[in-house]
Amino acid sequence: MIILVKAAQFFLSLSLLIIIHELGHFIFARVFKCRVEKFYLFFNLGFSLFKTKKGETEYGIGWLPLGGYVKIAGMIDESMDREQMKKPPQPWEFRSKKPWQRLFIMIGGVLMNFIAALIIYIAVLFTWGEEYLPTENVKFGIDASEVAEEIGFRDGDKILSVDNVPVESFFEIVPTIVLEAARTVQVERDGEKVDVWIDEDDIAVMMKTKNLIGLRYPFKIVINSFAKESPAKEAGMLKGDELLKVNGKEFQYYDQFSSELKAHETDEILFTIGRGSEVIDIPLKLTEQGMMGISWENNFSEYFEFKTIKYGFWESIPAGIAKGYETSVDYLKQFKLIFNRKTKGYESLGGFITIGSIFPATWDWHAFWNMTAFLSIILGIMNILPIPALDGGHVLFVLYEMVTGRKPNEKFLEYAQIVGLVLLLLLVLYANMNDVIRLFNK
Repeated sequence: MIILVKAAQFFLSLSLLIIIHELGHFIFARVFKCRVEKFYLFFNLGFSLFKTKKGETEYGIGWLPLGGYVKIAGMIDESMDREQMKKPPQPWEFRSKKPWQRLFIMIGGVLMNFIAALIIYIAVLFTWGEEYLPTENVKFGIDASEVAEEIGFRDGDKILSVDNVPVESFFEIVPTIVLEAARTVQVERDGEKVDVWIDEDDIAVMMKTKNLIGLRYPFKIVINSFAKESPAKEAGMLKGDELLKVNGKEFQYYDQFSSELKAHETDEILFTIGRGSEVIDIPLKLTEQGMMGISWENNFSEYFEFKTIKYGFWESIPAGIAKGYETSVDYLKQFKLIFNRKTKGYESLGGFITIGSIFPATWDWHAFWNMTAFLSIILGIMNILPIPALDGGHVLFVLYEMVTGRKPNEKFLEYAQIVGLVLLLLLVLYANMNDVIRLFNK
């Protein structure tokens, strides 16, 4: 069910963004009196799931959800319509328009993506505001993963700053380290200030690690439900039982309990539970994955003081624009990591599984719109890259014409389109292959 909910959110978000992007091309094409022959959500190789014609444009839904397209008359695009290009140019065709008009038609999709992202961010901030956990409010310190410990962090470290610059939001600490290529992180450890040194190898590892650092919080587990495969249930534990000790040890924080389980995951473990006024010892062995097969509720607001900034309508406009700008800048910073041989960011590239997995497990409109705005910015930036077959490739050729006064040869444009399509296909295959490899390595 979780997979279906994530997939549904991803599919809806992707569909909206494709329509918005193609609508940008469509609007500018119509403004400059270009004939738009087709407007499709998804690709219709061989056949369409739905189509209807209104005026001179065929509107439809294809079966291959890898994008969408508008087919503009007289333009060399993914349709590769060679027959049309052999005929003399007509006034309503793309190739007959002035260079500056063709430029606006080509950037129309990207422009709409950025505008849509800003509008969404403005609406989200006005509706829900902005909630975050101030770094200074992480009073118990961090729960450091094994990777974080190898880098130099320790359970209980209280992060003070990154390169001696405080980071307001706790959940922005790791992105700040990675995107700013930080060299030091200042932490409070046992009452003293300590520098944790970061190098490029550490950043490479951090980019591949989920949950590098988490919130350290008090140990309190009251069983709420059981998994299908539950050693705890089979051993006699009941809903409402509270875990008190493991192998006779008491714990102050959850990470201490987790470490104890991991140290004895192949052994029989003695759990001491509280059931009403009774204290009961129950021995059991964990699953092969080292799990007890139980779930419980964590009320983080009980331990941490989150901060919410509320925005009025007029306040939300500059705040939304600022958020869109910051998101765009942060995403651009990732490119230098992707092409850096030391950080090996290209190994972290993901496809549809990675993108779909970042949506929440339950339908949450707040999270949905935030993710849709973020993906809209990604779609805009990716499409403006100067690669043939992308909008940026067409823009590059138009700019060349505007500077030199010479139009690129149509045969050259055709071959460039083919090369670009092949490169994009290889990139999509590579990203999705990374997803598959990660699934098997879990």
